[in-house]
Amino acid sequence: MLKQRFIALFVLIVSIAVLLSTNARARSTRTSNSSSSSSITESPHTQRRIARLRHTRAARARYTRRHRRSYERFYTSSYAEDVTEGDVIAGEDPVVRAAAIEALGNMNGTVVAIDPDSGRVLSMVNQKLALSGGAQPCSTIKLAVALAALNERIVSKETEIMLGRRSRMNLTEALAHSNNAYFEALGRRLGFEKVSYYAHEYGLGELAGYNIPGEHLGVFPSRELAANAGGVAKMCSFGESISITPLQLGALVSAIANGGTLFYLQHPVGPQEVAGFVPKVKRQLDIAPLVPEMADGMAGAVQYGTARSVRYNFSEEPVLGKTGTCSHDGTRFGWFASYAKTDRGRIAVVVFLQGGRPTFGPKAAEIAGRMYRNLYDHNFFVNAPNTHASSGPQTVGVSQ
Repeated sequence: MLKQRFIALFVLIVSIAVLLSTNARARSTRTSNSSSSSSITESPHTQRRIARLRHTRAARARYTRRHRRSYERFYTSSYAEDVTEGDVIAGEDPVVRAAAIEALGNMNGTVVAIDPDSGRVLSMVNQKLALSGGAQPCSTIKLAVALAALNERIVSKETEIMLGRRSRMNLTEALAHSNNAYFEALGRRLGFEKVSYYAHEYGLGELAGYNIPGEHLGVFPSRELAANAGGVAKMCSFGESISITPLQLGALVSAIANGGTLFYLQHPVGPQEVAGFVPKVKRQLDIAPLVPEMADGMAGAVQYGTARSVRYNFSEEPVLGKTGTCSHDGTRFGWFASYAKTDRGRIAVVVFLQGGRPTFGPKAAEIAGRMYRNLYDHNFFVNAPNTHASSGPQTVGVSQ
């Protein structure tokens, strides 16, 4: 009797154990189906690998979203069939004009070549664009900002500015590499009033030419750019809210090349005007001591910086310059302002391009390099004409 009871109790215990095990497996299956994260049984090493993978995927997703947001659509063509149509060329230097046309090719842009020692426009290819209302100067505004900061003794060419916890840069490197953060810092230190004063002193916001039909003023705003758009910092790094013409930029880079004489640019329209050419001085800029502080940075741009594409075609003579690239309302702009400084003559060249993705500052620099190559091959620097009249330059009053 006792043995039978023991057997019955054992069977009951086994039955209960089987029932409990079955219920546990069922609950485990339901839990696994409803939430896979709670049933991870991988080793700690595997879990760390999964976490890294998830982090990488999230980073890629964030990059993709940013990339899509920053994608630009351009609506202006980078190419044109005949940019020379309508140009007045009777008073231009034929060697310089031929070199400029060949260098520009079919790009949608303009090339302005100037004798920096007289202000004579030796050639202006695509005069409709060169004389138009201008465009955002992009990073070429940094030339004026650098001169202003040097004049105010905020920096010298060796002064380093902290750009981050472990990053600092001097003016030479900032010009060569077109560092935006550096020039934003200069803009904040200068303030809008001083930036505006020097910009007008250097010819922005006023006609650069003397009686050149069709020339426009460009725009230099009377108020600082709104803070939420970057303020004076963006004005000094990208030229935001500013519009500059190729002639204005050409006059400024010519003044840098000659040590401080801001000439009125003159574009002779015939042989008689060329023969009777007399330079006209707009004003003298107090920048002669500052130019050597700028020269290393502008030369560095061509040697190893943003304008090194000049050297694809020309390296026989020193070229100093500054590139600029930016876009506005579906059009990209590419600038290069430069001058060749040789023992046998100098020439200032401004290349301005507009269009889409093929348009940018280094492309403008490449075009300038091709032009310098053409001039060199045609002995321009050996036979550069003296355009000064014997009576000397005239100083002409400035109309603001």
